[in-house]
Amino acid sequence: MVAAMAQKTTKTPLDLEYATRSVPRYTSYPTAPHFDTSVTAEIYRGWLAGLDPTDPISVYLHVPYCRTICHYCGCHTKGARKDDPVIDYAEGLVEEIRLLGEAIGRRLPVAHIHWGGGTPSLLPTESFRAVVKALRATFDILPTVEHAIELDPRTVREDLAALLAESGVTRASLGVQDFDPAVQKAIGRIQPIETVERAVAALRGAGITAINFDLMYGLPHQTPETIRRTIELTHGFAPSRIALFGYAHVPWFKKHQRLIDEAQLPGAAARFALEQTARSALAEFGYEAIGLDHFALSTDEMAVKAKSGELHRNFQGYTTDDAGTLIGIGCSSIGKMHQGFAQNDPDIGRWRRAVDAGRLPIAKGKALDADDRLRADIIERVMCDYAVDVDAVCAAHGVTGAAVADAFERLIGPARDGLVEVDGAKLRVTEVGRPLVRIVASAFDVYLARAAARHSVAV
Repeated sequence: MVAAMAQKTTKTPLDLEYATRSVPRYTSYPTAPHFDTSVTAEIYRGWLAGLDPTDPISVYLHVPYCRTICHYCGCHTKGARKDDPVIDYAEGLVEEIRLLGEAIGRRLPVAHIHWGGGTPSLLPTESFRAVVKALRATFDILPTVEHAIELDPRTVREDLAALLAESGVTRASLGVQDFDPAVQKAIGRIQPIETVERAVAALRGAGITAINFDLMYGLPHQTPETIRRTIELTHGFAPSRIALFGYAHVPWFKKHQRLIDEAQLPGAAARFALEQTARSALAEFGYEAIGLDHFALSTDEMAVKAKSGELHRNFQGYTTDDAGTLIGIGCSSIGKMHQGFAQNDPDIGRWRRAVDAGRLPIAKGKALDADDRLRADIIERVMCDYAVDVDAVCAAHGVTGAAVADAFERLIGPARDGLVEVDGAKLRVTEVGRPLVRIVASAFDVYLARAAARHSVAV
């Protein structure tokens, strides 16, 4: 372990080269670019069969369809103007759930369900009911389950809200992104405020009162003035949680992002100004900052768990979900358990053919060793708490701090530049370093230098 390192400067992230450095978002560790084909369907089947029947799990369902693809989208999805492919996909989900039940061999308790995409609400009524029925037949859905779904406000009507409530949905995340008409036009997402008003009213009218808004900064034509106006309008809807994501421009990975004029994208300084303006406005309206990019009212469970050090991070970002097992269902979805990660085939056709053949549709994954689990826990605490006692985490894993001494060497530069304070084995990310917390977390990532994977910028 290196000697104590104190903050030496009062620089802002704009003064530092870190702001434009490419680093992962750390929704997992190791991150997805390091998955490989060594994790097979048979290996995953063995992991499933060994699950503790008394341990509550989480379930994630991926629906990779939207009516149209927004220019900014980084999700694994495709356009579907007709219902036929969506109906067919839902039939595949039902069959995959059945296969999972066979592999597990018992009804596991489920504490969290999350639908993502894509636009999960594109599933026609009977298809959605069929998938929910399959979940209930296969798993023991706990009465206290948090059942969340991501929604495109443009698809939400009273009949959909009633279906979601009937199906046990308790929380809805609305993809708002930005209320400014010029920004909406530039990102291919025309969504007047009246559309959002109708969606929120329908959900609350059906009894779904836990509502999240997803917003973005770093979009073309955004200014501090327009993003503050978006925050003001958002406050008027009183969502209990808000996610403020930085737009990740990755046109080499998501080719439709080439529809966005790069000349209109804000540079590092402008992105930082947008993020700081939005963050300040959210604080003004009573939202507490949760980690890197989430905000919540003080009474919300996420804010409560953040204060108590019980916040977690998974593929959906910051979460109150503390289940040790996440089962992914649908193409490209990723499951996690103690032994490692397993990802379904991202190709819809191959995923469906595997399911139809009675095979779990695993394409790749990552088996975890003791060092992976240790570093994952440290990274999670850095990302969630902005602080970690490395020796305490190491002791919980039965090792000494020497196991991660390499990370402290990589922290010398960030400590010198004022991003993090290091006192023995205790780290604290500074106020200056908080927007760059991914840089601090990356010091513990031994895979980062092994592959040429491209990630979004740190701010």
